[in-house]
Amino acid sequence: MAFDGITMAAVADELKKTIVEGRISKIAQPEEDELIITIHTSSGNVKLLISADASLPLIYLTENNKQGPITAPNFCMLLRKHIQGGRIVSVSQPGLERNLFIEVEHLDEMGDICRKKLIFELMGKHSNIIFTDSDNRIIDSIKRVSFAVSSLREVLPGKEYVFPQTQDKAELLEESKEAADDPKKILEPMSKTDPAYKAVYGGFKGVSPVMANEICYEAGIDADRPLNDLEDADKEKMAARLMKLADDIAGGRFKPCIAYKGGKPLEFAAMELTMYNTADTRLDHMDSVSALLEKFYREKNITVRIRQRSADLRHLVQVALERNSKKYDLQIKQLKDTEGRDKYRIYGELLTAYAYQIAPGSRSAQVDNYYSGEKLTIPLDEQLTATENAQRYFDKYGKQKRTYEALSSLIKDVEADIEHLRSIQTSLDIALGEEDLIQIRQELAESGYIRKTGGKGKKEKVTSKPFHYISSDGYDIYVGKNNFQNDELTFKFANGGDWWFHAKKIPGSHVVLRVKQGEEVPDRAFEEAAKLAAYYSQGRDQEKIEVDYVKRKEVKKPGGAKPGFVVYYTNYSMATDSDISALQLVE
Repeated sequence: MAFDGITMAAVADELKKTIVEGRISKIAQPEEDELIITIHTSSGNVKLLISADASLPLIYLTENNKQGPITAPNFCMLLRKHIQGGRIVSVSQPGLERNLFIEVEHLDEMGDICRKKLIFELMGKHSNIIFTDSDNRIIDSIKRVSFAVSSLREVLPGKEYVFPQTQDKAELLEESKEAADDPKKILEPMSKTDPAYKAVYGGFKGVSPVMANEICYEAGIDADRPLNDLEDADKEKMAARLMKLADDIAGGRFKPCIAYKGGKPLEFAAMELTMYNTADTRLDHMDSVSALLEKFYREKNITVRIRQRSADLRHLVQVALERNSKKYDLQIKQLKDTEGRDKYRIYGELLTAYAYQIAPGSRSAQVDNYYSGEKLTIPLDEQLTATENAQRYFDKYGKQKRTYEALSSLIKDVEADIEHLRSIQTSLDIALGEEDLIQIRQELAESGYIRKTGGKGKKEKVTSKPFHYISSDGYDIYVGKNNFQNDELTFKFANGGDWWFHAKKIPGSHVVLRVKQGEEVPDRAFEEAAKLAAYYSQGRDQEKIEVDYVKRKEVKKPGGAKPGFVVYYTNYSMATDSDISALQLVE
């Protein structure tokens, strides 16, 4: 994900069509490094959010509002004094730089018309919002930068505004004009030895690695191959694709979209990302780049926030899983050591049978093995009689037999614990909000992994519910978000005649396809329910996942089994992918 120069070009294009000739009616500074400017246009009021946050600098139009502080910060008061009520004359972007200039015309204290600029620089931790006069002198900035902070450029009141130094790359739009008669000339600024995708974003300003990969994909070439290794026909395709990109940017033909994987936002771009039209990813096209940016970062923040809030649970589960895995490996090794136990029983039986033939003080005895009909040499302790040696082997056999029986039982318990913990990991991956974590915490507490909280018998209020999808044919399909929901969905909500789905032999959600008695269910409904079972499982990133499905009445829960654990003995299976884009999620 990258707010690159092409995205900034799309923002500039949108602002030119929206806020130019509008008047600034309100300026607020809700955060230390963020402005919300309300602009009255011929179509009504619009709000422009400009954030110079070091971790997430952004600029887009929004309908949302933020409550500002009771006392406005000095920079906000300065802007109100100078440009509130002013008319926006122009919006411009130098080349494909990640900088935006908003020029405002207003009346000064003497009633004369003058112009000032609000400059937004999107440069990661160096992002800034700078206010200059008509002579390009800095009046102030939302972040003041002295030589003590940066030896390259001061951003202080009274200083002349200096455009930030950028990488020595070519301007795509200018290069496309130069290559109008010979498109292959547009490849000249690109490295001939770097991989093709790297040569694109390394050669032109404003092009992100994501967009560079998309250019290679649309040109039908291997993004990892250097230009020197490409055939002339491939170079022509790449040149044509770059020329088209430049033409689309110049003509304002943007196609903002968000790529999703696993239901979570993966990438965005101001141009269509056709490389994400795949079985395990999907594209959402947006009406505007502002809508794209607002939606992407809102959903991304939700994902980041829930991962942060569940970090302690994830760590706890991972530690418990590693501990149980080590225990399992050790027990398997110990179990393997008992595989030769029957040998000691046979030694004891043969020594008992042939004791009269064995001389005292012998270090070994060669006897007939009546089990195999072959001669067998048995090691002896010369300090013991044959009968005592036999008893020693019987004791060794008995000890290893008891160890085997105990380990067999313990290994089953540890396997169940590992499977349970992996299912909780899947539940944490599925969780979308704090309410989804409540039942997971309860499950971990009841399983003894964390201490129970609250008074005796008290539980946190549960508001999380299973996912509810509508299939292409209108059937209701429900998906449990965690093991408690899985049990309730399967054994309390579903009817015996409903169809039940689960990814085969891997942790995942219980999926229930609701059907009416005697109803003939179309194959597509089965296939889509299976896709949901694949998607909400630990195997969602696999190309194909095998899914079991069976009538709900065939699913049983063994006594004392852990939450979410069930058994079934008669079932159907199908191999499917995890593409659920055709299904509608009911909010």
